[in-house]
Amino acid sequence: MKALELWGGPECTLNRVGDGYRDQFGDLGHYARDGDLALFAELGVTALRYPVLWERVAPDRPDECDWQWPDRQLHRLHAAGMRIIAGLIHHGSGPRYTDLLDPSFATGLALFAAKVAHRYDWVEDWTPVNEPLTTARFSALYGHWHPHHRSERSFWHALINQVDGTRLAMRAIRRVNPKARLIQTDDLGRTYATVAMREQAAFDNQRRWMGWDLLCGRVTSDHPFWKRLTAFGLEDRLRAIADDPCPPDVIGLNHYLTSDRFLDHRRQRYPATTHGGNHKVRFADVEALRVLEPPPPGLSGAVREAWSRYGIPIAITEVHNGSTRDEQMRWIAAAWDDCLALRAEGVEVQAVTSWSLLGSAGWNTLLREPGIYEVGAYDVSSGSARPTAVVPLLRGLAAQQPRHPVLAGAGWWQRPIRLLHEPAFRPAPMLEHARGRSVANGPVPPPLMICGATGTLGQALARACAHRDIAHVLTDRAALDLADEASVAAALDTHSPWAVINAAGWVRVDEAEEQEAACRQANTVGPIALARACAERNIATVNFSSDLVFDGSRSGYVETDEPCPLNAYGRSKAAMECGLLDLPGAHLIVRTAAFFSPHDRHNFAAALVRELGAGRPFRAARDEIVSPTFVPHLVDRVLDLLIDGETDIWHLANDDALSWADFAKCLAKACRLDEGLVVEVDGIHLTRAPRPRSAALRSIKGQGLGSLAEAIQHFAQHCASRFAIA
Repeated sequence: MKALELWGGPECTLNRVGDGYRDQFGDLGHYARDGDLALFAELGVTALRYPVLWERVAPDRPDECDWQWPDRQLHRLHAAGMRIIAGLIHHGSGPRYTDLLDPSFATGLALFAAKVAHRYDWVEDWTPVNEPLTTARFSALYGHWHPHHRSERSFWHALINQVDGTRLAMRAIRRVNPKARLIQTDDLGRTYATVAMREQAAFDNQRRWMGWDLLCGRVTSDHPFWKRLTAFGLEDRLRAIADDPCPPDVIGLNHYLTSDRFLDHRRQRYPATTHGGNHKVRFADVEALRVLEPPPPGLSGAVREAWSRYGIPIAITEVHNGSTRDEQMRWIAAAWDDCLALRAEGVEVQAVTSWSLLGSAGWNTLLREPGIYEVGAYDVSSGSARPTAVVPLLRGLAAQQPRHPVLAGAGWWQRPIRLLHEPAFRPAPMLEHARGRSVANGPVPPPLMICGATGTLGQALARACAHRDIAHVLTDRAALDLADEASVAAALDTHSPWAVINAAGWVRVDEAEEQEAACRQANTVGPIALARACAERNIATVNFSSDLVFDGSRSGYVETDEPCPLNAYGRSKAAMECGLLDLPGAHLIVRTAAFFSPHDRHNFAAALVRELGAGRPFRAARDEIVSPTFVPHLVDRVLDLLIDGETDIWHLANDDALSWADFAKCLAKACRLDEGLVVEVDGIHLTRAPRPRSAALRSIKGQGLGSLAEAIQHFAQHCASRFAIA
């Protein structure tokens, strides 16, 4: 076998919901960025899954094609030496003049495919229809996407139409290029179940193969689903497909952490959102990883099953995990390593594909409405494509280059935190039940050092590292005294961290007015000395600054705005920023504001809950605008940026800016406390140190920390018992 290849692909779905189309390339800004293709080429991918979508090229009439965009893109990719895997339908139902249930869908797609093949006769790899079975389920069985049908009859007709479309498209393409290969993708997972649900599980586990079975000509009179499909009037079409099959040259297997499912008739064990059913019984449908013990075999299991069934070469055509950066990287690295191990067993795995190179938008709502943006190998939330730590990982896979220290930890799917429900035990060899949860091998990785063991941020960062299985050391003043250069040097040399996060410092803003020298020592002199010592050892650092470096003369501030502090605390942070920016080395400075957390009693939100919970009034400033920051969201983003190797100044806060008084009312409402006890006053009556009237933080470098309303809801869900009145 040839060496395992790295392929890539930007999420390119163009699908229809109701009368509107959702275009991922538009949502991700790909149409407007000229540099994306050069970035893909620099990754070292040998092939790129890239679309020439029917809906975009010929949206209004089949004989009116706009080739401007694909001409430009495909020729640039070809010139860069990247092999193209051309896609014609990606979770779509075609232009407005057809759909998945239209009898002319397949012939229409074949006519379009012929035009594409003639125009780009050098393209050899094709995926005419991406994930036909998955698309048929979402469009014709569940009704999520156009044509929004919800019946088994419609599902099978939609699947057959897509399979016929693929067959006829490949026939047309091969008339132009006889060497053209079909790389047929679909999601592949396995359904597990309680005994009571074994019939439904057996049905699901047979149905998952149907796209490939049809293309391979396996659905004949002895196939388990033959009678079922002929009952829907599909016998003639099944015979035509079996007589003229179009087996894939490569099976494109997509497997996600959600692909394996578990069906349980004991619905009371699970949230109502998981409940569903068939015409016989109601049941819960949950991710198998979240309940099965031992866990399902995942990607390796899916590949072995597909290889055993078909004996056709396999490529993993989508590898993506929307999570924190370390977990994204672990999933990619695990897929690569699993495929190397499978090849050693004799399984012909040809490639691993880094999917969603530019991230994806709205998949948490299945594209039915606006949703969240998930970062890919590049973060495009600012409008430009910022490389994340996934990029050096991809570049180093084939060469087996050293990996980032955080990859020594185990993915969440390999640890006890994966279980969200009472475990359901599946039959498996004892070895599977006893296997360890950690993937760490070899020497102990260097840790991340966190300074500030007693503070809100230090504790939160350590908690996040433990949850993410990132090796770390949390130091207090006895272990690392920022005022003592010898102490700093000793701690760094003892632990040899790969990075240091300084979460220590002076936090008492009002007291700093009378103790400015002490505040400056803690917030300026000490951090600069620590950063200098780290730079001498090639260790990256993170330090935290504040919205109080600004004077409030503007309605909002971005990273490039010049500091102009009003108080001693702000001056200490502004001086720290200047000092760090003048140093050599990799230093990230995070400006943030107005912390609140359910894990710390010493913050504005916790104080409000205590006071209102006791029936006492709570005073809050009505004339000072801030950007509240939910600490759990903050520390996760800080860790991601640090892993990415980001430097310079970043603004991180939740998305909304409001007065302290309005923030207090929002908190009270979410916590079901009396909003009437919030007393609005001018800020001058609450604090000694002058504050800016408006210090809202915005970022030009990337997305914020998400919705403040959602953060407040998270806080409310977790704060009741923590801040109970004695």
